[in-house]
Amino acid sequence: MLFVPASSLEKFQEKQKRTSTLAMAIPITVLDCDLLLYGRGHRTLDRFKLDDVTDEYLMSMYGFPRQFIYYLVELLGASLSRPTQRSRAISPETQILAALGFYTSGSFQTRMGDAIGISQASMSRCVANVTEALVERASQFIHFPADEAAIQSLKDEFYGLAGMPGVIGAVDCIHVAIKAPNAEDLSYVNRKGLHSLNCLVVCDIRGALMTVETSWPGSLQDCAVLQQSSLSSQFETGMPKDSWLLGDSSFFLHTWLLTPLHIPETPAEYRYNRAHSATHSVIEKTLRTLCCRFRCLDGSKGALQYSPEKSSHIILACCVLHNISLEHGMDVWSSPVTGPIEQPPEGEDEQMESLDLEADRIRQELILTHFS
Repeated sequence: MLFVPASSLEKFQEKQKRTSTLAMAIPITVLDCDLLLYGRGHRTLDRFKLDDVTDEYLMSMYGFPRQFIYYLVELLGASLSRPTQRSRAISPETQILAALGFYTSGSFQTRMGDAIGISQASMSRCVANVTEALVERASQFIHFPADEAAIQSLKDEFYGLAGMPGVIGAVDCIHVAIKAPNAEDLSYVNRKGLHSLNCLVVCDIRGALMTVETSWPGSLQDCAVLQQSSLSSQFETGMPKDSWLLGDSSFFLHTWLLTPLHIPETPAEYRYNRAHSATHSVIEKTLRTLCCRFRCLDGSKGALQYSPEKSSHIILACCVLHNISLEHGMDVWSSPVTGPIEQPPEGEDEQMESLDLEADRIRQELILTHFS
């Protein structure tokens, strides 16, 4: 019989105890990791359901009502259900809620991820997936009307606002702050010394967006953006007869773009400027509303922390959502909107009149015919 000294037996028992404790700790650690990866609280990836929360909760957290979110699930579901190597794919419903939470709040808050049971890293992937799915469908929801009846309807609606004839859209630009691409690239630095994208937008009288170009670098002035845009090419090659866009004094006068007179002199010219200002205010109000609803665009939570390309896609995705909400009867102007959007100051050179003599003749003829 082998006799083990008491001291050795105590050491052996202590070792066994530590081994047993370690074995018990391992599953606890695994469980904690799973909790970290798949959410805190009672709502995990496969348990969060829209029907479990109130309409007020959805509006406060994600900015949109239940039926609108259900529509997005139906619209984007196929794109968001692509094959994945991960053992627990995030449902389209959860991805859409994550993206809406980011678009409307402007930040990847831990609380937002907690609410739907995903980590911040998963939040970022969801935003990327939903953004690309919306961008793929941009042409479906953002476009100029093609038939003559719809064009005439635009003219009638704009004319009823302030008596400006022939208007089929109001155009303006808005800067959206982004992180610096790199220290050497100054093309995105605007006049305020901040990095931004200068986005060209055209809307109708309801605030529906008919043209959106979001990839122009912030160093470009509004008139340069318009000159190089697809919109300019579209209207230069052909436009409906006696039809115009309205732009402010940051743009040059064109045969298809009416701008205000820099120095009106006659009563008719003053009336023209007043009608122009009242009509063009539609796009200003639309852009303020867009930034008010989608806080990721207004800079209140900082610049978009993405490359220029990804940032431009996020902006476009928000514009698509804006138009979809209009199609579903949502009042896009119901949110309180106050004050102008803070934008880089325009230069004095952009206040100069165009040298396009034909465009000037058309504007003077319109003033004489409709405002004398």
